[in-house]
Amino acid sequence: MKYGYILLAFLLVAAGCSAPQKNKASRFPASLSRLKLLDVYELPFDQRYGGTWVGGLSGIDYDAANDRYFIISDERSATTPSRFYTAMIPRSGIANSRIDTVLFTGIHTLKMLNGKTFPSLKEGAQEAADPESIRFNPRTGRLVWSGEGDRAGRNGVVNIKDPWIWEMDLEGNYRDSFALPANMQVQKIEKGPRVNGVFEGLGFAGNYRHLFVSVEEPLYEDGPRADVNYPGAPVRIIKYNTATRQPIAQYAYLLDAVARQPNPETAFRVNGISEILPLDDDRLLVMERSFSMGNSFCTIKIYLADVHAATDVSGISGLHQNKSYQAAAKKLLLNMNDLGRYIDNVEGITWGPPLANGHSSLLLVADNNFSKEQKNQFFLFEIIP
Repeated sequence: MKYGYILLAFLLVAAGCSAPQKNKASRFPASLSRLKLLDVYELPFDQRYGGTWVGGLSGIDYDAANDRYFIISDERSATTPSRFYTAMIPRSGIANSRIDTVLFTGIHTLKMLNGKTFPSLKEGAQEAADPESIRFNPRTGRLVWSGEGDRAGRNGVVNIKDPWIWEMDLEGNYRDSFALPANMQVQKIEKGPRVNGVFEGLGFAGNYRHLFVSVEEPLYEDGPRADVNYPGAPVRIIKYNTATRQPIAQYAYLLDAVARQPNPETAFRVNGISEILPLDDDRLLVMERSFSMGNSFCTIKIYLADVHAATDVSGISGLHQNKSYQAAAKKLLLNMNDLGRYIDNVEGITWGPPLANGHSSLLLVADNNFSKEQKNQFFLFEIIP
């Protein structure tokens, strides 16, 4: 979700998963009790690579065997076509609890089914992409990425476009897709997903046998969005069989309230899931991101969620009113506000290489929305067992 664009519009109006790795490059955490911040690295606002403007970094994943990162940009082909990058972060630095640099090593455009690049919203809203998350599957040698679809007025008409989960090769070429559940289809009426609040998070689990997909905000029929005085808004996490690419379950996850009152009180505010990272078939890290107009920073919370005892709500509509289900359990691991530093629009999370003490590392990336007022941040954490 692009809060910088929302902020700009408001000001104008006011003015006028990874499985265990045998490779020593990565160590999957068997247990996790808390997260310890080790370092923060910031890219320049005007960073360029391969003729593109590096920004909008919305998803990140680590390929341990080749010591490389895949990073997706959520730009809708406004300056250059929608794309993802490969990058290198020196392993020696991470082993010693620091990010020495982030070196971009490759760039690939995302392709439509016909092999063409995605147009911008202005050029063709019906075909434009809104990329959000990216994951690498070493078993297939392919990438999976999510697009949020659309439900908004574009060029004088209401654009209706379903979200998707696509599989692509390492050059960005479409190879396959995961089946879209019926309740995730975008509609003109207030039913199904909300605009810009759909497939924000992805993560493999069960040694890549399963894929979890998180929906950022509640479906219309599942009740109101999270608000300052409304905790417990239910969002859905979908579990897929990666062999069949079919959904096998949906679980309810209850959001925290919006963290801060907006200014003015009626202005835009939101809390939703910005990314997930499974530990196994039941447990996953869930990153909640809250933003309110009038505040310069986001509130990012990382929870350990467990769906083992959660109800499959695939066939249940109206989760806000229907209380016959068991939601996922959640335990707070970190509120990044407690770190005592500026925290921007964090959207990506991945396991990293091991630290010198043998503990696992965790890397987060923030999306700067291509705004001078925001930052492309990389955060390095130590996972304390």
